[in-house]
Amino acid sequence: MFAVASSGNADSMSPSNNDTNRDSGSVRSTAAKARRTTAKATAPASRTADKTAEKTADLASTAAETTERAAGTTAAVAHAATERVEAGRQAVIAASGQAAAVARTAWTAIAHRKALAAGVGAGLTALGATTYAAGRRAGRRSLGPITRLTGGRI
Repeated sequence: MFAVASSGNADSMSPSNNDTNRDSGSVRSTAAKARRTTAKATAPASRTADKTAEKTADLASTAAETTERAAGTTAAVAHAATERVEAGRQAVIAASGQAAAVARTAWTAIAHRKALAAGVGAGLTALGATTYAAGRRAGRRSLGPITRLTGGRI
């Protein structure tokens, strides 16, 4: 069906058998020189790439350690904050209990204000009477034993 034109090569990708003028030794030495030149040219870049890879690995390791430390610190801070919140909650509960006790006492005083007023009045009256009696006693002259026996006649 189709006619294939042949140029003498069995395969166009394989080296030609017709070209026998080439010296295979010079081809090999040229290829070796090219490899050496390429190796010399790429050696600095290869070393730089290796150093960069090492530095990147070190940085990644340092970043992982820093992240781990930060996570630990964050956990400690969160725990401390939780403890502070709990202490604050306890303080609020205690303060509200004290406020409730004061309010209860005030309400009791208001509810029993008449009795409280009467008690305060009675207390002030008793204090005044006691003070008056003590003052009268302090104002009297002291008498000797014979004068006391005779009722002040001698």
